Formats: sequence, C-alpha cells, structure tokens
Amino acid sequence: MISHQHITLQTHGQGLLEITNKLSTILHQSKLDQGLMHIFCQHTSCSLMLMENADPTAKKDLEAFFKRLIPENDPLYTHTLEGSDDMPSHIKMALTRSSETIPFENRRLLLGTWQGVFLWEHRTAAHSRNLVVSLQT
Repeated sequence: MISHQHITLQTHGQGLLEITNKLSTILHQSKLDQGLMHIFCQHTSCSLMLMENADPTAKKDLEAFFKRLIPENDPLYTHTLEGSDDMPSHIKMALTRSSETIPFENRRLLLGTWQGVFLWEHRTAAHSRNLVVSLQT
C-alpha cells in the first residue's frame, strides 16, 4: 500500500527549517505501523537533508561552509535572471538531495538520536515550498 500527502511549507529565506515534527505528525495520523516514508521536494532551489538537530551550531557551520563553497555574485554564472542567489541555489540543491527515505516502526520514524529532517531553503527571499510525503507499507 502506498499513500501520498502533499504539504506546503513557508520558508523565511536561506537556512535549514526542521520538519521532523511535521513528518512525525503525518505518520502518527496515518495509523500505519511500519514501512517507509519518502519525502520529495518539488523545487530546484531548495533541498532536503538529514542533519544533526541537537546543536544549532552544526546547522550554522554547514550553511557557512556552503556559502564559502558556492558564493553569490560569481561572474562565471550566466543563469542570474532571478537574482544573484539564483544559480547558487540550483548548485546547492544539485550537491544535496531532493528526497529522503526513512523507515518507520511502531508509528515512529527510525531516526538516529541526533538526526532531524530539514528543508534547506537556498534562496534569499521567503518561499512557499511543496513536498510530497509518501508512506509505503
């Protein structure tokens, strides 16, 4: 059995937005006991990732590293129609992931102790982001 749920998230500009609790709520409401949750992001300028959720400096360091690795305003970029963060956003998405699959059991995501699921907004401005959450038993 496979079921799909579409969710929309509001971001506040660049940064990691934890969505673990939202996904746990979807799983709990499904009343499914065990299987796989697959989360797919329908955008090319943000991504999904598993990341440490205990110490906020881990997120800060990751974001700072990617800003150094993929700077805005690089004169080599030609895809800049939507601004200086346009091409860097696509590169960051290509280097990370647009989906995650997590097993679940007893209506709980089987995440590690310090793992959380995050939507990573790569654009400077706030955006409305669409995800498809699929549950498979």
